[in-house]
Amino acid sequence: MTTASPASASPATRSLISDQELARPRNRAAYFSVLTVTTVLFAAAFLFPLYWMTSSALETPREFAAQTPTLLPKSVHVTAYKDAWTQMDIAHFFLNTVWYAAGGWLIQISVDVCAAYALSKLRPAFGKAIFAGMLASLMLPAAALLVPAYLTVSDLPLLHLNLLNTPWALWLPGAANAFNIYVLRRFFDQIPQEFLDAASIDGASRLQTLLRVVLPLSRPVLAVISIFAVVGMWKDFLWPLLVLQDPDKQTLSVALHRLSTSTTQVPPTEMIAGLSIAAVPMIVLFLFFQRHILGGLSAGALKG
Repeated sequence: MTTASPASASPATRSLISDQELARPRNRAAYFSVLTVTTVLFAAAFLFPLYWMTSSALETPREFAAQTPTLLPKSVHVTAYKDAWTQMDIAHFFLNTVWYAAGGWLIQISVDVCAAYALSKLRPAFGKAIFAGMLASLMLPAAALLVPAYLTVSDLPLLHLNLLNTPWALWLPGAANAFNIYVLRRFFDQIPQEFLDAASIDGASRLQTLLRVVLPLSRPVLAVISIFAVVGMWKDFLWPLLVLQDPDKQTLSVALHRLSTSTTQVPPTEMIAGLSIAAVPMIVLFLFFQRHILGGLSAGALKG
């Protein structure tokens, strides 16, 4: 009978406390007590604001304005959510935001995938300098780019088109995302060149290789990039506030801000109900795809 050598045996799992220490009942109880308290505190820090927002919309305006806040509503009223959906026209702005997020996702994925594929596999001239310039743009604060971007979309170079109050004012500035290109290129670098050479021998063009070989292997990182693109378009406020002055074309976040500062008095519970409705899609998206976020970011860091 052959025995496995120590080098071939699987390494023991390392943690803050060794298995020998956890084997003692007293240490085990202390360890899980601290772990439970820490988990509960961190969960409360993140979940309590969401609970406070959703529960406040269930109160009456008088109860909401009371000097002594209550943890639980004295009486539950769902009329604020109904009024926010109908009277504030949340449904219209909700569909606007869905349309902007879907179009922005499609354009951003198309541009970023092509740019990362070219930098990783096609190796164009001055590719390293171009990639360094993209990464350098991440060092600039977003506020510093607002004025140049606004002047660009208000008078598109060469074509002299005014893109204000159009979806393209949101889609084009976010098309080339340096962070997404960096993550995609790092993942594409891990794909063996033999796969691409085999596809080329079979007669596949470079575009066919991208669509039929590279993209199917890149599903994890494409998932996380897609989530970042949709969330970024959904929660963005300052840029849509600048380029979408037409009230009928505004996003949900901009419309809620406009309604909160308008002369028409909106009850605070109704406004909070609108904020709760705006937060629901992103919370659901994160709950369903949280594993893809972590898995996609770490996929390109390991060689298979």
